[in-house]
Amino acid sequence: MSTATESNVDSTPLEEIDVSRPELFGSDTWQPWFARLRREAPVHYLADSPLGPFWSVSSHALIKEVDTTNTVFSSASELGGIAIVDPPVAQEGQIQGQSFITMDEPQHMPQRMAVAPTVAPANLAELEPLIRERAIDILENLPVGETFNWVQEVSVELTARMLATLFDFPYEERRKLIYWSDLTTAVPEVTGDDSIDMNKRYEELMKAAAAFYELWAAKAGQPPKFDLISMLQHNEATARINENPEQFLGNLLLLIVGGNDTTRNSISGGVMALNRYPDEYQKLRDDPGLIPNMVSEMIRWQTPVIHMRRTALQDYELGGQKIRKGDKVVMWYLSGNRDESVFEDADRLIIDRPNARAHVAFGFGVHRCMGNRLAEMQLRVLWEEIVKRFHTVEVVAEIERLPNNFIRGIKDVPVRLHPL
Repeated sequence: MSTATESNVDSTPLEEIDVSRPELFGSDTWQPWFARLRREAPVHYLADSPLGPFWSVSSHALIKEVDTTNTVFSSASELGGIAIVDPPVAQEGQIQGQSFITMDEPQHMPQRMAVAPTVAPANLAELEPLIRERAIDILENLPVGETFNWVQEVSVELTARMLATLFDFPYEERRKLIYWSDLTTAVPEVTGDDSIDMNKRYEELMKAAAAFYELWAAKAGQPPKFDLISMLQHNEATARINENPEQFLGNLLLLIVGGNDTTRNSISGGVMALNRYPDEYQKLRDDPGLIPNMVSEMIRWQTPVIHMRRTALQDYELGGQKIRKGDKVVMWYLSGNRDESVFEDADRLIIDRPNARAHVAFGFGVHRCMGNRLAEMQLRVLWEEIVKRFHTVEVVAEIERLPNNFIRGIKDVPVRLHPL
């Protein structure tokens, strides 16, 4: 792993800075690179990179401007989609997958609204007791006094249980949903891992498609229910989406990834942050009423989705720079959430931070994360139950992060529980 020192950050010519390198995120050395961009070039052009030329937008205000100007900055898959890496070229006969997040208006909103009721306030109120029941079951069965991986035993397990519920997917096969989510974001240019076999990856994602077609068939003709498959079937805009393999697979993988990554990595990141800032952990013990605000602060601090990409549909001036039609524009949410002009002492977790909810982790505008309230509720419920049982979730060894420039993933958080 390369490490970023202040000296090599400062000595690198501005025009050569490449913040898309996956190793920066695997080694957690991205902070000074983005701090320099925010300070010197919040709209920064890199002419030559392994991913082609692109603009980096690193300040909070300018990220919001790009995200909300969706008539200029396109998410459309045919122009490049939402990730800094261009979609892989499909071989003849392969399904590429297209989801509503990689569509512009007017196609985007009807498909988004078809599944939005799943995470509407009334349905979340129905889901909360189930989330709490499952969180309690997980916490009550953890090995107190032994070292274990918090990511696998808590973060992944709670997320898998909730995804199975949201999709009405076979509960005993719930870990498949996590596996397919991880595969979806596993692309060599994103992860820095050249050993990824893209043909094998495609084959495995086709297994996901087959499983969901089977689920779709089993639910066909059934009365409406509050799961995502049923909602797609009973909405006019998406009732025949199964006849379009590209959109069928694309939308389902989007919903899996969306339901997996935010919650899972914020659960892991929150434990890491409280251990890094023990004064904040004590603040939580003294006042559990801070949990709702702490959840927003944990999401800001972790920022599970590192970036989103757009493509300019026309020339546009952004932050004094001239964006040209067709240019690749990358919003670095991770940087926006550390913007010193918005968040005082931005690198610290401060659980009672007054403007924690001002974070950009969920995006803005028409593509704002649909499941943001569900993610917040899962985190809130989990922490409410943690503080009832444990004085400390102690990180006892090195944390292992994933080298990934799209999802800020965490693989291993070795912990030991200290009961009240």
